Amino acid sequence: MSGRMEALAEEIVRLQGELDREIERHRKSLGWSIKGRLAAFEQGLVAEQHKLRVGIASYLGRSSIGAVLTAPIIYSMIVPLVLIDLWTSLYQAICFRTYGIVRVRRSDFIALDRGRLAYLNGVEALNCLYCSYGNGVIAYVREVSSRTEQYWCPIKHAVRISAPHERYRAFLEYGDAEGYRDRLESFRSALRDEAQAQSTDASETDVPAASSVSSRILGETTAP
Repeated sequence: MSGRMEALAEEIVRLQGELDREIERHRKSLGWSIKGRLAAFEQGLVAEQHKLRVGIASYLGRSSIGAVLTAPIIYSMIVPLVLIDLWTSLYQAICFRTYGIVRVRRSDFIALDRGRLAYLNGVEALNCLYCSYGNGVIAYVREVSSRTEQYWCPIKHAVRISAPHERYRAFLEYGDAEGYRDRLESFRSALRDEAQAQSTDASETDVPAASSVSSRILGETTAP
């Protein structure tokens, strides 16, 4: 990776840190904060939120026929989601242990906290839980897949791809044959060294750390 590209990657990390701090300030303005992995509201806010809850009958009455008819199709996705969740967990339990790759913590990606919001009725809470689980599973699988890609093929594509995973920015350039032969093992070693970085991030639960996976990979794979 060129010096200019590394500088841009570091700028992305800096901006992410600023965004995280701004999000934290906005949380406080809404009257809540993170305590461990749970959201805590200021006293009295829950009761105020409960007043804004729409009853289930009224909520369903406002729903379109299309929304009601497609609901079973939407919720049928729970079957493949659960299967891929279980299979991915089994996959990394076997393969990552074999390769020495630090396993992905599933709880870092699947958060089922929105269903407890006082202003959501039962149907809305169920919808939120379902969406949280579905998108969490996809994010979890994406991280497992990205670590697999870093281990076996840390090479960028020749064409631009939309929304690549975070590790992708640190991958080798397409056509860099020497870099692939010289640095493949360092990419694999970086995966084995992530346990310490993972424990450090876990200790900073109130405000996310202003760091990125790609910056850590770059630091470890380019170190002399």
